[in-house]
Amino acid sequence: MSKKAILASFLHNTGLGALIGKVIPWSGVLVLNYHRVGDGRKSVYDRGLWSATTEDFVDQLRFCKAHADVIGASDLPQILKKGKGRYVLITFDDGYRDNYDTAFPILKSELIPATFFVTTGFLDDPRLPWWDEIAWMVRTSRKSALLLPEWFPSPIIMDEPERDFAIRILLRKYKSLPQERTQDFVNAVADSAGTGRHGTEVGRTFWMTWDMLREMKSAGMTIGGHTVTHPVLAKASQEKQRAEILGCGRRLTEELGEPMKFFSYPVGGLVAFNSDTRACLREVGVLYAFSYYGGFRRFDEWDDYDIRRVAVESDTGAAVFRSVIHMPQVFTRP
Repeated sequence: MSKKAILASFLHNTGLGALIGKVIPWSGVLVLNYHRVGDGRKSVYDRGLWSATTEDFVDQLRFCKAHADVIGASDLPQILKKGKGRYVLITFDDGYRDNYDTAFPILKSELIPATFFVTTGFLDDPRLPWWDEIAWMVRTSRKSALLLPEWFPSPIIMDEPERDFAIRILLRKYKSLPQERTQDFVNAVADSAGTGRHGTEVGRTFWMTWDMLREMKSAGMTIGGHTVTHPVLAKASQEKQRAEILGCGRRLTEELGEPMKFFSYPVGGLVAFNSDTRACLREVGVLYAFSYYGGFRRFDEWDDYDIRRVAVESDTGAAVFRSVIHMPQVFTRP
């Protein structure tokens, strides 16, 4: 158990977390980010994308409502003018189908708005994303190690039952590569694993559809952009970044009838976007862009194009989640 989890458990069990949260109140916008809702423990794809079970998601939403004002992305201009208060914003990345099948009904039932950042290429041409495909290669391979001498100096051992460690190594490597080298890397992993590339059939049930997004939008949810193909933008050329951002905005406008006002950076770390990215977002009229490296935004240090988000993950227990809401200044540090 991590030091953060131990502290959170102590604060939760003693009731000190809620007390400290009242005595030392925070002010700003705390953005929670999810990817998938449900049980992904037996999935052959990237299990790290499963953020919460259905039961945990309900509990988390209700706790947020009880201890902060839960807002939608469209509320940000008004909130920023006010410049005080504690606000929580719920977001989802990528556009997985369970966002519609599972999360959306719960959000409606709890009367909570959320923002869904979608990768438009996954909706228009459904296929497996690179992170899920790499996880599938590792989990279905019959090999005990991957030999990738062009990319790693030593074999990647895959002897633990779930092979999670090997998957994390490969995904980290992918994120570090220039955009023009990523497909070479995925092909090399496919060859070494002996699996080949995954077929496209499963992609047709992986993602939401434009009709689903229109229904969600009509019900008060916000739909934002997450590029066309989910590259790490800062690893791409300026021309490629423009194509990804403008193409995403164009498809959102065509399908939903509104310009793209909200955007989240794929991967979202400090080095996942740069000045070129920001300039392009301003050019297309994006009002707010969201990163993904922890932390929250106080009003006195606001940045429209780097609104920090906290990852909610399958191992985010109740004590840690509640500590994040009570004391984000402590429990969300990047």
